[in-house]
Amino acid sequence: MFFLLVLPFLIFQSFASPDLDKTQALALERYGTHAAETVAAWRQMIEASRALPDLDKLTKVNTFFNRRHLFQDDIIVWQQNDYWATPLEFIGRGAGDCEDFSIAKYVTLQMLGIGNDKLRMIYVRAQSGSLKPIAHMVLGYYEEPTAEPKLLDNLISSIRPASQRPDLTPVFSFNGEGLWVGGATTSVADPTARLSRWRDVLERMRQDGL
Repeated sequence: MFFLLVLPFLIFQSFASPDLDKTQALALERYGTHAAETVAAWRQMIEASRALPDLDKLTKVNTFFNRRHLFQDDIIVWQQNDYWATPLEFIGRGAGDCEDFSIAKYVTLQMLGIGNDKLRMIYVRAQSGSLKPIAHMVLGYYEEPTAEPKLLDNLISSIRPASQRPDLTPVFSFNGEGLWVGGATTSVADPTARLSRWRDVLERMRQDGL
């Protein structure tokens, strides 16, 4: 059973007012013309999606990243075993792993006005055939606090309710306001205190204009 969502009110930096001019300029400076053009397309998608219903926003964002970016392990992209990329870094390299897809989608949906009360990144164990389960991350959207989440996954193109993903077993989830373990309905910790990679990527996002 996927986690229920009951959020305490905590103060957290919003991604609602990013400096995307800075982000696009940094894309050109660090990664070249193609990355800057991708940031421009990202901005256009965001502006075109602002007035859409939430579920349409999910589809637009999920499709944008899944179609434009390759799935590759961190050791190939970053020469590290585990690196959480900012959306700018992810766009710049054009590839990343499941955390990079989930973070980019989470940040983009926040820019589109979907708050932390509806979004969580969920660490899962993913089962594929007879192989041993692997660690994986997806983004969950909760229409209501106790609703079954809809899952945005870089491995499949469609957005599906958790009940239609029996291959995924949740381990813990987090967002900008809390961290949940097991079947808990309340946050057990400040995610920036418990997840050093999350804290680090948030700081790099601020430097990127996000």
